[in-house]
Amino acid sequence: MSQAIRKQAVTAEDVAKRAGVSRAVVSRALSSNGSISPATKEKVLRAAQELGYQVNFLAQGLNRQRSHLIGVIVARIGDPFRSSLLEGLLHEIQRRGYQALVTEITGEQDLVTTLRRFTQFRVSGVIVTSGKPPEAIVNECVSQQIPVVGINRHPDIPFVDFVCSDNQRGAQLAAEQLVQAGCRRFGWLINRGSTWAGVMRGEAFDQALQQLGVDTQRHLRWISASEEGYDGGWQAALNDEDELPEGIFCANAQLACGFLDGMRQRGKFAPHDFHLIGFDNTPQSGQFSYQLTTLHQDVAEISRRALTRLLERAKNPLQPSRVEWVKVELIHRQTSPRIG
Repeated sequence: MSQAIRKQAVTAEDVAKRAGVSRAVVSRALSSNGSISPATKEKVLRAAQELGYQVNFLAQGLNRQRSHLIGVIVARIGDPFRSSLLEGLLHEIQRRGYQALVTEITGEQDLVTTLRRFTQFRVSGVIVTSGKPPEAIVNECVSQQIPVVGINRHPDIPFVDFVCSDNQRGAQLAAEQLVQAGCRRFGWLINRGSTWAGVMRGEAFDQALQQLGVDTQRHLRWISASEEGYDGGWQAALNDEDELPEGIFCANAQLACGFLDGMRQRGKFAPHDFHLIGFDNTPQSGQFSYQLTTLHQDVAEISRRALTRLLERAKNPLQPSRVEWVKVELIHRQTSPRIG
């Protein structure tokens, strides 16, 4: 190997000269696109190995108007469910031969900025797990044929696909469990400014109780947490001076765990004093100190469907929007044990 090549990055042109082929043949051999004889491909790969050549996927993407990157937008990555969802997405993205470009946002303006940056990187697609992307920015992505998929977002944007857990079925399972457990007075715990998914779960819980014969005007109370997550649940338990409902459904598992601990401080315990059901089935909810009955969201299935929708929309960017609902499962633990 010459001293000049050692001092600078090895290019595909260097590989072509070493193998005695054209630059186009090198491209076909390294990308597995187009026809090429096994012998020629082996010669190219050997030359690339001898020179220590690495494929520049970003440059390759610039040439093809696409990179091998998929943008992922997240918020509050410290939240256990969001963290597990991100882990599932990263695994699925890599399994399909792409790399993830992850950005954490704190507000809607961050979302706008991030989407624009993703278009500059010429990503192959964008997955939004947090925030509501403005339609105008999504249209920019669509005009550049960059598909966008939302997870547990409000499905109301043209040319965007959505993958959501079946919140309505989850609320129905929670309502059935609490009614069968003998509860007659109910509570719905949610934090102020909750996500679309959280609001949907509460509305579906109300409807499910009505279908089971409960007068929700009299026997369903909305309990508002001033903060998100565990701290919000804790404060809601300590500050709630009204009569404790017999059966409580929570917007997420972190709220439920905080509520359990707050009630313990007040000397009240589930399921003796009240039944409690969460949503998410995070690792914490299964710990011995909580044993929370909760709805399980299938992160692996959500991730698989999100990538499938993304790649299918890349083939036909202007196809009608599609929503896929992923099945949820009620996990019975001690805060509302299985009936019978």
